[in-house]
Amino acid sequence: MNKRARVLLLNAALGPLDYRIEPDQQVAPGSIVLAPLGPRQLAGVVWEPEHMPSDAEVGDNRLRPLAGVYDLPPIAAPLRRLIEWTADYYLAPPAAVLRMALASASALDGGRTIIEYRATGHIPPRLTPQRAQALERIDNRQGLVRELATIADVSDGVIRGLVKAGAIAAIEVRIDDPFPEPDPDHMPPALNPAQAAAAGTLAAAVEARAFAPWLLDGVTGSGKTEVYFEAIAAAIRGGRQVLVLLPEIALTEPFLKRFAERFGVAPVAWHSDLRQSQRRRAWRAITCGEARVTVGARSALFLPYRNLGLIVVDEAHETSFKQEDGVLYHARDTAVMRARFERVPVILASATPAIETRQQVALGHYSELKLPARFGGATLPAIVPVDLTRDRPDRGRWIAPSLVAALTETLERKEQALLFLNRRGYAPLTLCRTCGHRFKCPNCSAWMVEHRLTARLACHHCGHVMPPPAACPECKDENSLVACGPGVERIADEVALLFPDAQTAIVTSDTLWSPAKAAEFVGRMESGAIDIVIGTQLVTKGYHFPNLTLVGVIDADLGLSGGDLRAAERSFQQIAQVAGRAGRGAKPGRVLIQTHEPDAPVIRALVSGDAESFAAAETETRRAANAPPFGRFAGIIVSSELLEEAVATARAIGRAAPRVEGMDVYGPAPAPLSMLRGRHRQRLLVHARRSLDVQDVIRDWLGPIEWPRGVRVAVDVDPYSFL
Repeated sequence: MNKRARVLLLNAALGPLDYRIEPDQQVAPGSIVLAPLGPRQLAGVVWEPEHMPSDAEVGDNRLRPLAGVYDLPPIAAPLRRLIEWTADYYLAPPAAVLRMALASASALDGGRTIIEYRATGHIPPRLTPQRAQALERIDNRQGLVRELATIADVSDGVIRGLVKAGAIAAIEVRIDDPFPEPDPDHMPPALNPAQAAAAGTLAAAVEARAFAPWLLDGVTGSGKTEVYFEAIAAAIRGGRQVLVLLPEIALTEPFLKRFAERFGVAPVAWHSDLRQSQRRRAWRAITCGEARVTVGARSALFLPYRNLGLIVVDEAHETSFKQEDGVLYHARDTAVMRARFERVPVILASATPAIETRQQVALGHYSELKLPARFGGATLPAIVPVDLTRDRPDRGRWIAPSLVAALTETLERKEQALLFLNRRGYAPLTLCRTCGHRFKCPNCSAWMVEHRLTARLACHHCGHVMPPPAACPECKDENSLVACGPGVERIADEVALLFPDAQTAIVTSDTLWSPAKAAEFVGRMESGAIDIVIGTQLVTKGYHFPNLTLVGVIDADLGLSGGDLRAAERSFQQIAQVAGRAGRGAKPGRVLIQTHEPDAPVIRALVSGDAESFAAAETETRRAANAPPFGRFAGIIVSSELLEEAVATARAIGRAAPRVEGMDVYGPAPAPLSMLRGRHRQRLLVHARRSLDVQDVIRDWLGPIEWPRGVRVAVDVDPYSFL
């Protein structure tokens, strides 16, 4: 019997360490264990030494014993292989990837109840501003003291004071109750022939129990969800688990409702808005195989499913599937790799597939299923460009006269409208008209964005907020501050002036910060309580409102600036998705796109509906530039609180850049966002041919270089952000 175990601890600064196995401990690869590290004890997972080499091997006589073995199913071999692949491909510490699999520390222990707290409705006699804020924000939510304090943005002491005053009460919550099982035959849909054929193909792929990547390419409103629901039903019938990834947690609540209508019960949800007790219950149910269908954001991808049979990535083109901090992985691509290791099918569903996905289809690596028409006889909306050089809004306004007229007609017919502008807040810039002072974030090289609804200036990068000053801090002029440019709040103000009797709703991550808020919005839309929605990209996907017949895009040119590799593709996807919200029921829809460049390729493709030609042209542009998917990019981001350290380290990295055939290194140069959260940032960009193992090159390149403790060097393989 092996007397030593190699353990990967949940500490990204350490490599794997060896421990002694005590005679009474049953340990195998994948076992979740508790191991001593100095005076502390950390959770970790036992690993095969051949898969996880260690630089810290010691003799048997120097090994410390394992402190314990958790009574939990082991992390299975396919997930261990995925963790290794993710760490290798994205140049991340394996322990940082493992942490995503063991994402609920409380779930490792076996208690069956937990004490949570919720408001009683009692108002305490001493109601301080902080107590009032806490009770208002907590509303009917419940959780641990720390969770409620975070929701309310107050200290733990404020919550504990409200408990003593009787305004918040303790509740014992059972946390190991089983989840109800979905019924695959609860309410099967009536599919049209194209849907039925696609559903049959995907169900057969599930029953074959083999790796098979599928692109489900269907126009908006074509019933892609109903089609892959039949594949989910096949997995449930086969006793397997299913994972559905969504790009935004705000989409979770509408999805849960549709799922429950089809299968009789809601699936298990996994996202950042869950309470600790909910995360613990979900993690343990997933681990033991009781959670049959899990729907969640990208972090759900690494959970330890016991018997996975299908992965679905909905809205697979979405850039929010790329993680931009911590482990910089892309959930769409990593989902395909997990399906490969698990030997199960994976479905990428999208109305506007990414160029990278289309190329995989062209190469024969992915199979494609098309749904070319909307479900139930609904037609695609007519799309009309509004040339802002000819059809100008009135001075100080942002909605063109032709769009105002269309809104008027829509409201007269008692139908709903959506105005899209991918810019939160009231205005992206506030300046002094007397001296020209511009309000910048003290921690980032970014403008402070005015949020008039909450009376604050906010940085959308680091979260720094400040109240709008009464006077300019430079020249002290009290009546000189002016808002420049529109955000959704400013458009909402314009709508209120134009249509004072219309009921409006602003939909952004500031207003729909949780699934519950999303559910409230959906309910108001479905009941007809909202006439005009003004929203950001949060409303471009996943929502189905039959009475919404008009979509107006306020600034179609906004996403085309900045020189981003994917700017044209992303703009096409966003506008096509938001256009797809119109006319999804029996009533026909129309879309008006405001632009200064009606002849731009993106606008022409949207108006003509010729997505294939646009994708072909964009693909050829990428091919000519040897850009992804035909070449490879990797970003190297150097940051420090001291500018001199960041610059010196970046230059040292640049000087050490290897000369490799088929690879070029650009930089270092200040990042476009040259300061972020108080850290100065420098960037280098690696551009390489597709066949080059750029990860090995970067490992050998950065390995010997030493930099000060205050400097961080991050590598972003296949970057989506170039800021």
